[in-house]
Amino acid sequence: MVLGGNILHYKLQKQSLLDTRINQNSELKKQLEGFTPSNPAVMEIKILVAGQIGAGKSSFINSINSSFQGRITSGALVNSSAGNTKSFTKTLREIKIRSKKNLPIVFRDIMGLEPEMLAGTQTDDIINALFGHVKEGYRFKESKQIAYKDQHYTGDPGLSDQAFCLVYVIAADTVQFTDDKLMDKLRIIRQRISDEAIPQVIVMTKVDEACPLVKNDLRKIYQSKKIKEKMQMCSDTVGVPMCNIFPVKNYHEEIDTDDNVDVLILKALDQIVHLADDRLLSSSN
Repeated sequence: MVLGGNILHYKLQKQSLLDTRINQNSELKKQLEGFTPSNPAVMEIKILVAGQIGAGKSSFINSINSSFQGRITSGALVNSSAGNTKSFTKTLREIKIRSKKNLPIVFRDIMGLEPEMLAGTQTDDIINALFGHVKEGYRFKESKQIAYKDQHYTGDPGLSDQAFCLVYVIAADTVQFTDDKLMDKLRIIRQRISDEAIPQVIVMTKVDEACPLVKNDLRKIYQSKKIKEKMQMCSDTVGVPMCNIFPVKNYHEEIDTDDNVDVLILKALDQIVHLADDRLLSSSN
């Protein structure tokens, strides 16, 4: 009789946790669906995403849209070839976040970073894209940055052209092996834009591959010592404070969405959007 009572208690507790997670996701979605940029002259707030090849920056954008739409989406192109060392994203693309309708949130997806100085996205291209000098459709060149005479270059960008938050996507399972030259690129970018007070955050992906505890139960992500160590490593290396580092699991092989995945994705987005809007507000004054 006691055993049956324990099983019933466990089932009720599990259902209660699930209901809490569903309610939390619904509230986060509601808040984000009601978001409006603080400056009425800016219709959409833009966020730039940079990251090492294979870290999952395009997958992160797709995962956001999947969380809102309740199905797996693929708006940002993702490379499915294992072991490929070249970026699948070649041009600057703007991906809108969509729920029942398009939200005023746009992610700018760019070519992946590589350690070599002349490989992958150039640091100046990332900085120019952040400040609105690079138009959508620009094809990145590994050996040189965008030229002033390029048709995709904007000489005098307005607020609507600019991105108001820079998101670094770093894979938790390989952060300790990340090439120092690549981290140097991230530090260069950080130093160059710090004077403009542009918020910078880290989205730490692949947490399930970095920690067996989290792989078994994603809800234990903030109880994991390994994940905390990885977050601290990111903070120490790039210079982003711990409060601006968000561990997530992207949708990759799944065919259905999951509330435990969604809540991490939506929490990260909520913080990123509000940091970006704070920057927009200060730029408008």
